[in-house]
Amino acid sequence: MNEADILSVAREAIFVTLKLSVPPMMVALIVGVAVSVFQALTQIQEQTLTFIPKIIVIFLTILFLLPFMINSLTTFTHAMVDRIIAIQ
Repeated sequence: MNEADILSVAREAIFVTLKLSVPPMMVALIVGVAVSVFQALTQIQEQTLTFIPKIIVIFLTILFLLPFMINSLTTFTHAMVDRIIAIQ
């Protein structure tokens, strides 16, 4: 295994990590901004108000995207196992 292979594996790992983490984080960002705008408009300054909607929406997003996430991780794991087998 040379440097190019190591960089390829690292690149794929980072890409899979981003592919799995960005959708819940973007949904949390959108919900956070919406709750902040709502708080600014209604002048409700409750700090705990942002946590409950974010937790619920992130949970629902992960539940909705779970098949995609499992498929991506399985594909990545199979590719890594194939590379490990090919080293010998």
